[in-house]
Amino acid sequence: MVLVTGATGFLGFTLVEQLLLEGKEHIIATKRQSSIVPDKLVKRVGLTWVDADVRDYFSLAEIFEKVKKVYHCAAVVSFHPKDIKEMMEINIEGTSHIVNLCLKHKARLVYVSSIAAIGATNGSVVTEKEKWEYNSRESAYSISKYKSEMEVWRGIEEGLEAVIVNPSVIMGKHSGANGSEQILQFANKGLGVYPLGATGIVDVKDVAKLMIWLMNSEVRGERYILNSDNISNKELLIKISRLLNKPQPKIPANRFLMGIAWRLTTLWSYLAKKRLGLTKDAARATQNYYTFSNEKIKQLTQFEFKSIDDILKEITQHFKSNQTKK
Repeated sequence: MVLVTGATGFLGFTLVEQLLLEGKEHIIATKRQSSIVPDKLVKRVGLTWVDADVRDYFSLAEIFEKVKKVYHCAAVVSFHPKDIKEMMEINIEGTSHIVNLCLKHKARLVYVSSIAAIGATNGSVVTEKEKWEYNSRESAYSISKYKSEMEVWRGIEEGLEAVIVNPSVIMGKHSGANGSEQILQFANKGLGVYPLGATGIVDVKDVAKLMIWLMNSEVRGERYILNSDNISNKELLIKISRLLNKPQPKIPANRFLMGIAWRLTTLWSYLAKKRLGLTKDAARATQNYYTFSNEKIKQLTQFEFKSIDDILKEITQHFKSNQTKK
């Protein structure tokens, strides 16, 4: 029996699809009571949906009786100050519950962490060996993922069979308006500006496939960066703009301009009484210049990641198709 937490989320949904294609084991998928099951995963043979909040240990405990493999995808990804309390509870406390139940029932765990939980220095090549260190500029999200990962390492020290994956920016055609699709929406406006930083990108299906591979392997007590390739924000927006037939960005948005932008956005959010996307932490993140190494996972699996060009071609085609339907 396999358990997937956060199964209505972007990665969780894709992972369940991949597991169903294999058809080897029955899957229990958790969701919040308010979450909607995607149409593709309604009444599927070999799949059972269960309402459960990872913050509620006892609701999870009832599920674990026959579970031997756990993919822990449930998490809050946010740079908004109003989400901090919920994010800390779900990401840290929820992960602690999952770890404790896996230990109790001797279940194997694949935990989805983030590159945000890996120590990184601007301009350097980041590997799994880098140590995360707190500083005042770290986002609450980064802190939550670091502390969540520490819960898994604690479990490993206590005998838990677990593997950690640290995906870079996960992209795919079903990411939704709150996911990587925000980048396409930004490029589609043709504003002509680009943030100065750089990051890594990985396809959601590649992440799911590697998680399944790691679950079925003998590997334990390791972490793996999952990253197709690295790209500057400028190059990323240029590629997307070309695919969307929009003007290419030519104006660099440096730290000073991004600082003005997030302050104006905060003011407008307050006046309009609605949440807008650009926050202080989000603006800071766009200025970081990080390069992530995928050598460790490639040496282990010989896996060939989908290229950035193929990822962007797929998601822009899907985006344009949705825009046409509106």
